[in-house]
Amino acid sequence: MHSPTPDDWHDTNRARWDERVAIHEASDYYDLDAFLAGKDALRDFELAEVGDVTGKSLLHLQCHLGLDTLSWARHGASPVVGLDFSEPAVETARRLARSLGLGPERAAFVAADVYDAAEAVPDSSYDIVYTGVGALNWLPDIRRWAETAASLVAPGGFLYLAEFHPLTDALDDETGSRVTYDYFSHEAWVDETPGTYTDLDAPTIHNRSVEWQHPVGEVVSALASAGLRIELLHEHDVSLVARFGTLKPQGDGYYRFPADQPRIPLMYSVKASRPLQDRNGSS
Repeated sequence: MHSPTPDDWHDTNRARWDERVAIHEASDYYDLDAFLAGKDALRDFELAEVGDVTGKSLLHLQCHLGLDTLSWARHGASPVVGLDFSEPAVETARRLARSLGLGPERAAFVAADVYDAAEAVPDSSYDIVYTGVGALNWLPDIRRWAETAASLVAPGGFLYLAEFHPLTDALDDETGSRVTYDYFSHEAWVDETPGTYTDLDAPTIHNRSVEWQHPVGEVVSALASAGLRIELLHEHDVSLVARFGTLKPQGDGYYRFPADQPRIPLMYSVKASRPLQDRNGSS
C-alpha cells in the first residue's frame, strides 16, 4: 500500500536484504558457479552504451553481490569499487573477488549507505559511476542521490544508470496494459510479500519493504541539476524479469511483450558526463 515514508524504512529494507543474501547466493538466478567460470553479468546495451572501460576507475553504487562490479573489472576497469548497505552482501562480493584472484587494489567493496558514499569510498572521484538495475526504487530522495553520485564523477568522466522503467509500476500486474497506479506518486510503497525474486517460495522472516517510484523526468532533471550533462536517455522494450503475465522469455536473457501487442518501455538507461573541468569550473 502507499503511505507516507515510515521512520524505520532504512533498517526495514536492510534487514530484508541482509536475510536474502544467502538465498540469492544459492540461486540459479545468480548462478555463481557460472559467473566464476566466466559468465558475464552485464547486459548487452550496458556494454554498448558505456563503451571501453579499460584502465578506467569505476564505482558501483548499490552493488548487492558485486557481480556487475566484478564483470566491469573483467572488462578492464581498474580499480573497481562496489558499495552496498548490506554487510552480508559486501562479504559475498569480497569472497567472489578473492575467488577471481582480484585483490582489494583491483576490486574493493565497502559496506555503507549510498547517501554516505562520498565519505565511505576510498577515492574522491571515479571515471565511471555506475548504478545497476533495481536500485533507485529503494531510495526516498532522488535529488540527494543524484547530488551524491554526481559528486563522485571525475572531470571528464560520467555516470551511467540502467533501471527498470517506472512506467511499469503504474500498470496492472497481469497484462501491463492498464494504468492502475499513479505514475507521479511520491508516497512510499510498503509491502509485506515473503520470498524473493530469485525464489518466490523461499521461507523468509523479514518481509516488510519500503520502496518508491521515481519518474524518469525527475531522475534526469536531478542529474542535470547536480552539474552533469545528459549524453543519452534510452528506453528499452525488454525486461530482465517477467514483470507482467503477458511478457515472454526470448532466449536472450530478456522478456518482451508478444509481437502482436503494443510495446512500452520496460527499462531505461542514462549516461551523464561531467565536463573536463574541475568542480570550481576552471580548466
